[in-house]
Amino acid sequence: MMKRILVSAALVAFPLAAPAQVPGDLVSGQMRTGWRTATGTHMAALDLRLQEGWKTYWRAPGDAGIPPHFDWAGSENLGSVAFHWPVPDVFDQNGLRSVGYHDALVLPMEVTPLDPTKPVLLRAKVDLGICEAICMPVSLRFEALLPDRGGPDPEIARALDQQPRPAAAAGLTSARCDVEPIRDGLRLTAALAVPSLGPDETAVIEVADGGVWVSETILARSGGALTAKADLVAESGAPFALNRSDIRITLLSGGRGYELEGCPG
Repeated sequence: MMKRILVSAALVAFPLAAPAQVPGDLVSGQMRTGWRTATGTHMAALDLRLQEGWKTYWRAPGDAGIPPHFDWAGSENLGSVAFHWPVPDVFDQNGLRSVGYHDALVLPMEVTPLDPTKPVLLRAKVDLGICEAICMPVSLRFEALLPDRGGPDPEIARALDQQPRPAAAAGLTSARCDVEPIRDGLRLTAALAVPSLGPDETAVIEVADGGVWVSETILARSGGALTAKADLVAESGAPFALNRSDIRITLLSGGRGYELEGCPG
């Protein structure tokens, strides 16, 4: 089924892997090699620069977007990678909503080594979509050796500070999610007690199962009560069970983001 889819540079030298580029220089990228954290993981980042006016997409890109895909084949001593997404922007694209970033994206990646006593060699193929008046898929390849220690990188630190905050910081006091069957899946209705974030507030609903398509969220507000509805359809077309603890709701408005993890019935 088709998815509906100014720190002085003289103070610190930031190690970067060799840049990757696509024809026309619409987007270029580097891997910021970052530092080893106190817990033994390594904080690196993908640093993308787009030609002015172009944008790329968030993990949940909306109906008009293409979600990024990472292939780590060929990496050495790589256990796992956790992404720390900065708050995205919401765009109107030919009447459809898309969610992503314009002009640039620094995406922190927390890397867990298989053996914490050895360095990690990252080899990545990143498939992503970029858009301006037209949209196109592009592929970038990166290779970077993550140092045993590494120094602070303000660009990565800034991106980490731009992650969505817990929904309680937006004033959320309660949340309830009701689920009902529809012809080809489930309809989720979230009732959120949260003050208005502004006239441009948006909610994005996600589930942990990447094989489930989630529609654009429809919002309705009455004072301090926000209702968010979305349809969930499995790619297989078969019935599926929804684990409420796997529901994530992100509220976006004016460059701010707030996340709710899990939504009880």
